[in-house]
Amino acid sequence: MPDNNVPFDIWATYQSFLANNELPTPLAAILALTELVERSDAGTMFELVKALNDGASVLSERSPNPIGLNAGCELFIAFVTLFPHDSDSFSDLKTELVKQGQKYSTEALTYREKIADLALGFIKDDSIILTHSYSRVVMKTLLRAHQRKRISVYVTEARPRALGLRTYDELTAAGIPCTIVLDSAVSYVMDKVDFVLVGSEAVVESGGLINAVGSNQIAIIAKAANIPFYALAESYKFHRLFPLSQYDLPTHNTSILAFPLPSPQPASQNKSSSIRTTAEIKSTPEPPRTMTHEQIACHPDA
Repeated sequence: MPDNNVPFDIWATYQSFLANNELPTPLAAILALTELVERSDAGTMFELVKALNDGASVLSERSPNPIGLNAGCELFIAFVTLFPHDSDSFSDLKTELVKQGQKYSTEALTYREKIADLALGFIKDDSIILTHSYSRVVMKTLLRAHQRKRISVYVTEARPRALGLRTYDELTAAGIPCTIVLDSAVSYVMDKVDFVLVGSEAVVESGGLINAVGSNQIAIIAKAANIPFYALAESYKFHRLFPLSQYDLPTHNTSILAFPLPSPQPASQNKSSSIRTTAEIKSTPEPPRTMTHEQIACHPDA
């Protein structure tokens, strides 16, 4: 039982749920809001919904990528608002809301298994599949397919976080033939694959999906090559968001184009001793990089 004498920290609660690697951000947000309901001293539905909206705002403001989190918060708050009940007291209603929130989160963890079973019909024997970055639902599907069919996988490195390497490690550990592909080499391997399979961070009201950076260009290349492109998404990732373009997302910022620059070689360095130690690399100052006024005008986000 939670200690009501300790002030409730919804961000710390959310982070504690995220410590479970199997728990996606929308479900972690739902469980955090569920605990907020349990700890809340609200006496009316209006007060409870306000507390939930305030808690959701705190989570959204503190998260560097609030898209999936916001989808979970919206889902739970809508459920609380529309929940039919015949409780004798508001305290009993809050208890029932807590039970329902926990029950839904437990049930939602089985959705990947269901998606993996449904996706088997799209995967033929000896299929060659291209996937991007790392997705738990895609991993579940590929591992399930490996149990019944022969498949091989190309996976992009997925810069800047290089999460494709995690996908590669887990697939090869399971015995699935897998090849790492440079993000810039997707077009080169596209004609070799039977279809593309990706996960999704959210599915928005326009029917579009939000996923790891680079997914859009892979979809464009797949369409040009007439290669099927499939996206897997659990229902709790449906988001009440209508972005007009990729620049209209809450996570859009100029750092999405950033990457680590290599340390410059000193001009006076002898070519025969081109190998430098880590200490030497760190001690070498980087020359200043400046832009002209014309460059800044053409690229204001740089």
